[in-house]
Amino acid sequence: MPDEPPDGSAEPVGRRVLRLRTERGLTQRQVAEPAYTPAYISTLEAGRVRPSEAALRHIAERLGVSYEELATGRPARLATDVRLRLTEAQRSLATGAAAEAALLYAELAAEAERHGLGAERAAAELGLGECALETGELPVAREHFDTADALLVGAGAPLPQRAPVIRARAVAHYLSGSLRYACYLLETALDELNTGGLHDPDALVLLYTASIAPYMDMGAHARAAQAAELALALAPRVADPALVAQMHRSVARTLLAEGRVAEADASLAKAAELYQHLQIRTELAHCHWMRGYVHAQAGRLADAETELRTARDMLSAKRAALYTQQVEVELADVLRRLGRAQEAAELLRSLLGSIGPDRGAVHAAGAHRLLGLIAQELGAAEEAEEHYVQALSLLERAGAAGDLADLCRLLGDLYRRTGRIEAALDTYRTGLGHRAAPGTTTLGPAPARPPL
Repeated sequence: MPDEPPDGSAEPVGRRVLRLRTERGLTQRQVAEPAYTPAYISTLEAGRVRPSEAALRHIAERLGVSYEELATGRPARLATDVRLRLTEAQRSLATGAAAEAALLYAELAAEAERHGLGAERAAAELGLGECALETGELPVAREHFDTADALLVGAGAPLPQRAPVIRARAVAHYLSGSLRYACYLLETALDELNTGGLHDPDALVLLYTASIAPYMDMGAHARAAQAAELALALAPRVADPALVAQMHRSVARTLLAEGRVAEADASLAKAAELYQHLQIRTELAHCHWMRGYVHAQAGRLADAETELRTARDMLSAKRAALYTQQVEVELADVLRRLGRAQEAAELLRSLLGSIGPDRGAVHAAGAHRLLGLIAQELGAAEEAEEHYVQALSLLERAGAAGDLADLCRLLGDLYRRTGRIEAALDTYRTGLGHRAAPGTTTLGPAPARPPL
């Protein structure tokens, strides 16, 4: 029976034996003896027999190669080498060299595919997706994440091993404005982990942490608080400091929503300290961004401007285009509140061509809302209405109920001032509907809880 390569590579094992034997100047007798005959080696090299494991181990020893290299065609220690280089690419991405990391990940993905290293190829595809997120190429990121997940599912990887890819897919959809689908991905995985008894602390904390932002934007504050509570309870069992830091950064948002400003600031300080120690610059920039938001909510506008500019400069230096633009929306809000409306408006107008329905929908809505406020303060009612309506459309499409109620109030007030009472009442009713039951129109039952 003709032999087939066990890993699906192009070179059959018999041809590999022939090549290695010829390279070493050995005869068929020298490779065969004492356990086999030269005729067996001849038949094997011609592809007319499938060798047993014992035969391959004997031939590998005579050829001076490892059993794995002879059986699969992979160079010795290839998988280990690929994993080490994946770690190097991850470090490059973390420290700010996204372009270099992307080149290395692409090279590793191709090499892993060539040698049938499924898990390593999935890791490289995940890395390529993370690089695309950095540069704001969301469709490209989603494609890489879907490929990584398909590889892991095809290989029968357990759900905890798939958790980083599921989280990445959810983040990409969240940034694209698909908040409901992001929650669906995360909640489905959490429910399966908890009901199936797969209580992996790292996987659970990763997924609970990722769910906080879409929950908050959808107005499901109670569910966000529950996710934060469960993540905090599981955190002592997590060994990865980067994951713990990520959790503290996300939990700060729920603390702030509950008015616990000092605790939110302390949580961010813990995260920043860990990121500083680990030299993960993107996440450190996100800490500055979140601290700017905390200062702004507390009315400390000068401090907010300093933190947001620091975050913007760090992200811009890394060419993290989408995140840079989102920080600039937050910065524009602070500038407007500081009385620098013209500066804020110029910054926002420069952003509108770059962010939109499929690329930072919630922040694009925030930009239109701020431009509406600035126009209204200048007495330009028609321009303000146009921006408010644009913002409303973006938020409704994304399902971001958290901000819809406030926007409906602004638009309703504008309609009322310009004499359109019926339009104002309809808009107020829409806003009250979102305020009365935040998140309940888009989310089903909460996922099962882990045993704590």
